[in-house]
Amino acid sequence: MTVRPFMRYCGPAVLLLPMLAGTAAGNENAIADKAHLGAASCASSVCHGKLARQDDSNVWLNEYRLWTGADKHSQAYRKLEGEASKKIAANLGLARATTAKVCLDCHADNVAADKRGPKFQIRDGVGCEACHGGAEEWIETHAADGATHQANLAAGMYPSESPADRAALCLSCHLGSAEKFAGHDIMGAGHPRLSFELEAFTANQPAHYEVDDDYRARKGEIPGFKLWLIGQAEAARRFADLVRQKIASGTRPYPELALYDYFACHHEMDDRRWTPTRGPEIGPGTLRIQDQHLLILQAAASVLETPQLQAELASNSQALVLGGQQDLAAARVAAGRLAQWLRSRERAWSSRSFGSDTIAAVRRTIVQQAGKGRMGDFATAEQVVMALESLSYSLGDHDRLLAALDQLFEEVADHKRFAPASFARTSRAVQGQF
Repeated sequence: MTVRPFMRYCGPAVLLLPMLAGTAAGNENAIADKAHLGAASCASSVCHGKLARQDDSNVWLNEYRLWTGADKHSQAYRKLEGEASKKIAANLGLARATTAKVCLDCHADNVAADKRGPKFQIRDGVGCEACHGGAEEWIETHAADGATHQANLAAGMYPSESPADRAALCLSCHLGSAEKFAGHDIMGAGHPRLSFELEAFTANQPAHYEVDDDYRARKGEIPGFKLWLIGQAEAARRFADLVRQKIASGTRPYPELALYDYFACHHEMDDRRWTPTRGPEIGPGTLRIQDQHLLILQAAASVLETPQLQAELASNSQALVLGGQQDLAAARVAAGRLAQWLRSRERAWSSRSFGSDTIAAVRRTIVQQAGKGRMGDFATAEQVVMALESLSYSLGDHDRLLAALDQLFEEVADHKRFAPASFARTSRAVQGQF
């Protein structure tokens, strides 16, 4: 697998990957329906613990070794034992990060006690069953002669080959849910800012399978563009749900500041990042609800959707931002409308096929919008850079565009050095190549 270079720039802003929760796009709660037997149940040399990939099997059989040796999911619990996590826990008044539910829910496979099998260990971190579902029943079906993927799904395996289900599962930790949320208090205590893009992070995980003819026959294949698009839609939809649930829930702090743009507040006073090109709804010195996924989706929708649907997305997005500044009840209403729009489009996009001309048009629109300054906050600029790289891989012209992509990567390499005007200039300078 080729590791995409933008991962060099993610640094401490990137958390470790998925776990459980609940959303309309996918049923992550199903992950915990069956007993979790523990990663050791998959570790034997006759199962997934072989030292090297097996070429005479339709699966590699060294997946456990890859997970323990190269996958940061396996290190998620150990992260809680570090000095930084100890300090965060102390700042929050928690006894230990390694026993706090708010930490374990995303840094481990934190299923209920009655769902933990004899080989289960919380120290395993985010293990096999945190992504594939409790193996209580499918541990038998998936190894049987004539086993089918449909039988595994029926026995409780999680359908991670579905874009919406994969997005829901990953985002349940990388963005949050009603039950699991890295609020402003947690970030104020020292937790890193969350940043995620589904297709990019999928591509950069150490592969433990190959999408070959056999895989396609069993599970199908997710085109990269569709994984990117559904990932953006699910991130925006989940965020809209979080606004409804968290923005004014009666808890401290009020309102929930983690829903607002981190870098609108966290920069030096002489670093004047505000720009009028973002739109009239965003004034200088105002709290600004995060809208990076919405801005990316507006660019995509200008290619994929009718003028009426484009207008609905734009107006609901603007209402959300304005509500977050002026009227939290209005923000909740706008969030509900956005979530409804996004659910509808997720379903429609999941069933559509997209040709290279369409993908190229979406990519071109994104870089053009960036050149006009519409993508001028750091979180959105990150999404622009990841989108351009992901879509370039989908179109097969990544190598041709490497120099241009590297210029854009340099703009977001360090949030302390990020300058909206510079990012817009670089976007304009390279847009002709896209």
